[in-house]
Amino acid sequence: MKRSDIPSLDDLRAFEAVVRLGSVRAAAAELTLTHGAISRRVSKLAANLKLQLLEPEGRGVRPTRDGERLALATSDALKGISTVLSEIRSPLTSPPIVLSCERSLAMRWLIPRLSDFQDRHPGIDVHLSTGGGALDFARDRITLAIRRLDFPLDPDWAVTTLTGEAVGPVMRPDMVERFEGGDYLALGSRTRPEAWRKWLATRPDIPAPRDIRLYDHHFMMLEAAASGLGVALSPHIITADDVTSGRLLAPVGFSADGTFYGLIQPGKNDASEHLRALESWIIQQV
Repeated sequence: MKRSDIPSLDDLRAFEAVVRLGSVRAAAAELTLTHGAISRRVSKLAANLKLQLLEPEGRGVRPTRDGERLALATSDALKGISTVLSEIRSPLTSPPIVLSCERSLAMRWLIPRLSDFQDRHPGIDVHLSTGGGALDFARDRITLAIRRLDFPLDPDWAVTTLTGEAVGPVMRPDMVERFEGGDYLALGSRTRPEAWRKWLATRPDIPAPRDIRLYDHHFMMLEAAASGLGVALSPHIITADDVTSGRLLAPVGFSADGTFYGLIQPGKNDASEHLRALESWIIQQV
């Protein structure tokens, strides 16, 4: 088909909206047109193409097989046009960096430090997103991620190792004696339900707890420990500030578990100046 044979963009937009929204009435509302105008545009499109594009379904309509293919192609094309127009209309505005970070790491380590980055780089817009494990940069529109590197990594990703993971029991000062005597409740996270069992297997000198209680996230577990509910087995990086301040104690220290935290971005050579500044700052903070 020659480009001159491609139907009117207005007709295609009307048809795509009808298929996506499931009714002519909804498409009319979205495009701020009358019900009749939408119907005429869709009918004109079908006539020009000599195809049946829609068929009745209940009180609405649904696309035929040909209509579904055309609607999908039109939707993809409109999204591409919309993206380019957004970039053209704001050429001087750099898009925000979307930084994805594991929830507890974000709350206990990253957020308390992020104001320092903003003070140093007021012109760089960083949006924080929380999530853990596997990544889909395109779907979730993530620019950069901080993750514990315990899942398969795409070979096309650029990965910078930040620090090794180390874990150890932390507690309020008044819990130390009970911990040493085995009269304590072990606090863990459901994201790592076997952490206490594995750690105790490496430390036969530590008395076993009365019981193990799991919380949804590490930051909840640490707040429980700070409230005197038990002894938390915590990654060092997310409790470092509490230990430094004396809010929590780590009487037997932290031991490496063989995993690492890393910075991940989807491409190896497409880092902007702003992104490089954020990466450098994170490395310095670690």
